[in-house]
Amino acid sequence: MTVTSGFPPLVGPGARALILGTLPSRRSIAEGQYYGHPRNAFWPIMGKLLGAGRELPYAQRTERLVEAGVAVWDVLAASIRPGSMDADIDVATARANDFESFFRAYPQIRLVCFNGRKAEALFHSMVVPRLETRFNALRYEALPSTSPAYAAIGFEDKVERWQATLRDTLIEHSDRGEMK
Repeated sequence: MTVTSGFPPLVGPGARALILGTLPSRRSIAEGQYYGHPRNAFWPIMGKLLGAGRELPYAQRTERLVEAGVAVWDVLAASIRPGSMDADIDVATARANDFESFFRAYPQIRLVCFNGRKAEALFHSMVVPRLETRFNALRYEALPSTSPAYAAIGFEDKVERWQATLRDTLIEHSDRGEMK
């Protein structure tokens, strides 16, 4: 079995919110992009909220997120993952990213959003026990997964939940009319 390794964080100096997935899927790795599967709702949601939809080239989408103060990363740096589903992650081989250094480097982050319950569970089991207590002041929110495998909630409901959670942290972003 081969080890799946994640991407470096997508982040800029003005990051105020961090969105965490688990680990890139095979399709994302093949595309070299966060949320690269065409049926994943992440980019369509970012399109509705921040004007960073799939119709834009990847570099432009990521630039818009960074301009809006949104960072994207994964809880895991690497793990054996025979498929693309979160259930395929071999937790025994999982290695978490270095959040201690990340939060020190980006102290203006106030909100950490989990793109699904698996990301939240991995973060709480593998990261929180090692974090400095000062990072307990961050706001942590689980959001509905954007994965095409999570169909319990429709797209518009996902958009509403994501918008309600991100709104207060990103309210300053209004140059494109989004998140007002």
